[in-house]
Amino acid sequence: MKIPKDRVRFNVGGRIFETTSTTLANAGRNSFFGALFSENWTLNQPNTDSFSNCEFFIDRNPDCFSVLLDLLRTGDLNIPPNVSERHIYREASFYGLLDHVRSAKWGQFDGNRLRHSSSVTGRAPGDGTAIRAGPDGGCCVAHGSVVHVYDWIMEEHPPLNLDYQRVNDVAWVDSENIIISACERLGRGDGGMGLFSKSTGELRYKFQVCHENQVKSFTAGALSTSSDYKIFSSCKGRSNEYGVGVWDQVTGKQIDFLYESPGWSLGDADKLQWLNGSNCLLVATLFPRKDNCYISMLDFRDKRMVWSWSDFGAPITVDEKRVRDAIAMEDSNAICVVNEYEDLGFMDLRMNGGSVRWSSRSRMMKGKLSDEPCYPKLALHGGQLFSSMDDCISVFCGPDWVLTSRLRQGYGGSICDFSIGGDRLFALHSEENVFDVWETPPPPIS
Repeated sequence: MKIPKDRVRFNVGGRIFETTSTTLANAGRNSFFGALFSENWTLNQPNTDSFSNCEFFIDRNPDCFSVLLDLLRTGDLNIPPNVSERHIYREASFYGLLDHVRSAKWGQFDGNRLRHSSSVTGRAPGDGTAIRAGPDGGCCVAHGSVVHVYDWIMEEHPPLNLDYQRVNDVAWVDSENIIISACERLGRGDGGMGLFSKSTGELRYKFQVCHENQVKSFTAGALSTSSDYKIFSSCKGRSNEYGVGVWDQVTGKQIDFLYESPGWSLGDADKLQWLNGSNCLLVATLFPRKDNCYISMLDFRDKRMVWSWSDFGAPITVDEKRVRDAIAMEDSNAICVVNEYEDLGFMDLRMNGGSVRWSSRSRMMKGKLSDEPCYPKLALHGGQLFSSMDDCISVFCGPDWVLTSRLRQGYGGSICDFSIGGDRLFALHSEENVFDVWETPPPPIS
């Protein structure tokens, strides 16, 4: 790509800046400055006899412009004491440079290099129940019947609620839309599932379940989304609508429903995970929600269960190996599970109904559990496996999932949930209304 070395002059709020078209091209095609270039990245010169004497006037903050121009020149973000970060983010949004600012503030996600960035105290009474990372570095936190939404600079947006019914799960459709699943209120038709605007808190539409050609109220549980714009939710209704529903996230219309078979559990699922490679959905119903654990893989193309495992009928002596969370690992054709002692276990997806191969090498905790334990949660990101236990998150790497790092922040008590997205890790504590933000530092300046 050949870019001319023309000098460009800006008058920003009365202050003159000079730069080159090469520097401006670093902003990218979709930025404010990208509009100054033609299709072949030639600077669009105004109709004037002397272009060298021309300047572009921008009625914006010159101090912030100076910081952002330096960012385009060097890739480094240096904010002077007289400029607030909030103003930088506002101006970066105007110029279409938010991604550049984020990249300069924290680097590509790496669990072994994460550093605690901040702790955010919420305003809601009581403890949070779930936290979900957004694709743009923000997050949302479920507190009872309300979901609190934060953008990537940790400023809170209007809270969300679905008829003020207890929230069971939250999921991001994209950086601007959030799904909430909630409990049904008998006789009112409240609860279920709704799609909300992150910015305004507006309920865009509610999802419906049709059973025998009739719309039914229902309790929506675990959520997942797919890359082809489908939304999945475990569902429980009063007319045997137990199973997993599928909706089109663009239209909000129900497009499928897989009913649970006798002796199995889908409608009470704790966790759903869509697998893009196999086009299947992991459905996990875990102890203590049910007396037994049920993990299955559903193929909606054939509307059948293609893999399943349960501890039903297992000897009572294996209680200490109760599965508390599960996650599918497509690259290794396995499902990883964890028990309350943070022992990791693995099951081969190529063998239906096989046993769990437990590994105690991962054990981070010995002895008695706390009086109010938070059961472990699992996450897989960038080829790294994460497991929470007590007030710590462990990081495992390599083909044998060797423990390589531990993340711990002393304030807030046990970690009841955590989530990874937008190159950040968010950890929600149970004993205080607080969550932690972990980031990977940007690479050093060479």
